[in-house]
Amino acid sequence: MGANMARRMKDCGHTVAVVQDSRDEVAVELADEIGAKALTDLCSVTAAADIIFTVVTDDEAMRAIFTKDALLKDASGKIFINCATVSPAVHEAIDAACREAGAHALEACMASSIPQARDGSLYLMIGGDEAVFQKVEPLLQDLSASLRYIGPTGKAAQVKALVNMVMNINTAALAEGLGLGQALGLDLKILCEVFSQTGANSRVLETDAADMLDRDHDCYFSAAHAAKDSGIANALAQQAGVKVPLSQATEAQYRKLIEVGRGELDKSAVAELTFPGRLEEQ
Repeated sequence: MGANMARRMKDCGHTVAVVQDSRDEVAVELADEIGAKALTDLCSVTAAADIIFTVVTDDEAMRAIFTKDALLKDASGKIFINCATVSPAVHEAIDAACREAGAHALEACMASSIPQARDGSLYLMIGGDEAVFQKVEPLLQDLSASLRYIGPTGKAAQVKALVNMVMNINTAALAEGLGLGQALGLDLKILCEVFSQTGANSRVLETDAADMLDRDHDCYFSAAHAAKDSGIANALAQQAGVKVPLSQATEAQYRKLIEVGRGELDKSAVAELTFPGRLEEQ
């Protein structure tokens, strides 16, 4: 995601000064492609840029990069735009740490995937100081087809958690419906057509059904990330005292995929658990 966002910003005429990745060779390759510098330490990233985008995997990774020995060293006046799906509490903690360092942080939660990052059609949900958002809004417009300011820090992350909660439930439900259809001997292409014309229709039907049928699970959004994001939503539900049995069952399915060594496949691979005989073949 981050690499394609950098490519998009370069295409739009923005100066992408530096890039950094946990895999040095990836950063070097991208830097060569877009005319930036590849850096290995985060302190240098902050020193070299006024606006820093971050895209990391989880809460732990987010906390690790926002320390006084990393991105927050000499960070006064810098703006950090954080795009990862992490817990609202971590976004709030990072915002507080940035303020203490004299910097600003925004959530830019993405409800899109890798191709949309490249062509500038991300759906971005922003949380944080609205005045800071307005300052960087033109830049974010170049990355997005839909840009929405949600509210104070943490609120965009809450919305994103619910987006992914519902998406993951829909994906798991589609996998169960198609798996059962297979067991019943139905024509699955006809079944998908019927789904598309009835109350069974969903965005996930458009994006994942063919991959489930063809067992094409090249990763756009991994099963491991689906498990993590459903877990964030389920934790929020527990805090709010709300029961979410469907979401809990969905998280359990994705965690089972991780247990059987399929966590790095696309979330559509949840169908490997529901189509008769698939797991036994591998």
